[in-house]
Amino acid sequence: MSIAELAKHIGMDAREVKRMADKGVLPGMRVGGEWRFNRARMLDWLQHAMHSLDETHIHNLERAMSAGSDDAIFHNLLAPEAVDMHLPAKSKASVLHELVRLADRTGLVYDAHAIVDALQQREALYSTGLPNGFAFPHPRTPLPYATAEPLLCLGRIDAGVPFGAPDGGLTHLFVLVCCHDERGHLQALARLALMSTRIFRPSFARSTMPPTR
Repeated sequence: MSIAELAKHIGMDAREVKRMADKGVLPGMRVGGEWRFNRARMLDWLQHAMHSLDETHIHNLERAMSAGSDDAIFHNLLAPEAVDMHLPAKSKASVLHELVRLADRTGLVYDAHAIVDALQQREALYSTGLPNGFAFPHPRTPLPYATAEPLLCLGRIDAGVPFGAPDGGLTHLFVLVCCHDERGHLQALARLALMSTRIFRPSFARSTMPPTR
């Protein structure tokens, strides 16, 4: 993608994209003196850098991905049976397995093993854990063949587990993201990143949460 194409894709001003590329922040390369960006590398970068972007950038990214359907993320993707506020997991590996078990309870999972493998591969690159006790495990790329529909799963662990969060703290609240396309994948991650910075507080992840419905 060119600077203009990338700016439109992620909802950012083209001048800001160029500044970030010139500073080496974005994973681009110059071709004939012009910046070019590989779509797959940009997806990796966005997933890794999402939590470190400011709210304006995240909000603009979400708007670019949502096409006016912001509320669909939680109204349509998070079913009551995919919520467990006392997830029976005590390690990072068991968290991933239990989240996929939650997904399987919806009846929408075709290939649970593929989802677990994709989550493990993604965590091997870098943790999806965020500061203040949150983590949003997700495959590196969408898996349209693994589920009948896009879905989210929400799990909480009272005591918390080490999940590789950048602040070194324990992780208590987990949201599994399983989407069918890049747009929905990034929209979900952007909305979750906004919620973790705007709405949630460190104590919230460890407190008793209200019903999701």
